[in-house]
Amino acid sequence: MEKVTIKELESVEEIKQAFPIMKQLRTHLDQESYIDLVLEARDYDRYKVVGLFDAGVLVAVTGFKPMITLYNGRFVWVCDLVTDACFRSNGYGEKLLDYVQTWAKQNKYESVSLSSGLKRTDAHRFYEKKMNYDKVSYVFKLPLT
Repeated sequence: MEKVTIKELESVEEIKQAFPIMKQLRTHLDQESYIDLVLEARDYDRYKVVGLFDAGVLVAVTGFKPMITLYNGRFVWVCDLVTDACFRSNGYGEKLLDYVQTWAKQNKYESVSLSSGLKRTDAHRFYEKKMNYDKVSYVFKLPLT
């Protein structure tokens, strides 16, 4: 890692720049629907897209939003976290999660939560062993279409 910088991606052009990396995690999205969803989530749900750049190259992306529920209280939900396949195992995911955790603390949130697909065992190991997250529940989903 030469010069690592982390910044919120705010313009449509910056958000579009993150799509090839985000697509590696959210394979069901095309660029147009991705941009539409990011902009809507940002406007209505305070969703933030943050990129990690190494020597000026975007190598990892996270999307997160602050939330309040009776179960978690005031917390930050990590919706998306992905490092470009060409750059994995370089500590970028850890740096992005550290960024989210710091953002949450600075903004008076009590915890950070996320979900991870059942088959993503490497990601689970990363969250539990490397980042010290506890597995506290299952997430259930009912498609309405």
